Amino acid sequence: MAAASSPALALALTAAVIAAACLCAEAVWLDLPQSGTKCVSEEIQSNVVVLADYALMYETHPSSHPTIAVKVTSPYGNTLHHSESATVGQFAFTTSEAGNYLACFWIDSAEKGSGISVSLDWKIGIATKDWDAIAKKEKIEGVELELRKLEVAVQSIHQNMIYLKAREAEMRTVSEKTNSRVAWFSILSLSVCIVVSVLQSWHLQGYFHKKKLI
Repeated sequence: MAAASSPALALALTAAVIAAACLCAEAVWLDLPQSGTKCVSEEIQSNVVVLADYALMYETHPSSHPTIAVKVTSPYGNTLHHSESATVGQFAFTTSEAGNYLACFWIDSAEKGSGISVSLDWKIGIATKDWDAIAKKEKIEGVELELRKLEVAVQSIHQNMIYLKAREAEMRTVSEKTNSRVAWFSILSLSVCIVVSVLQSWHLQGYFHKKKLI
């Protein structure tokens, strides 16, 4: 029985390691200036769930209580989240287009303080899933749960590879178009130079014949 459970345990451990690598969330600590804006960006493909929690940290200035403003925008400049006079908050959305999503923070209170920091826990894609709730709802646990995490992680990796392949094809198309335009511009420039040279030569010959210099 122990020999039979050993491969299952190894498979579960492998699934856990891969799933943990794919389910990573980006947690950052931002030091806000007294004036100006601090932004973070993330390149995300379309149709991806994004969930983020942010909180103002008071450890560096326990006597003052400033507030912050938060604005999240899409690659096309659409506002996805906007909050003012906040100390803690959350934003969640599903991306509608691929590109860089921008989250900006700034102090909006009269009490600026000093050394103000914001904790931002940014989760994307499968990292937003609540696996405890999924396990309770579908009544799965142990190896089956780890295999489910691995399945979702593999699907996410596959989607990312498709997205990167599409981006590569798009960039290659743009590069080929640019090279083609540069080539045609070079040919046109060379043709113009040749025509101008011929016209100058014809004009000089006519001038010299007129002056009987040749």
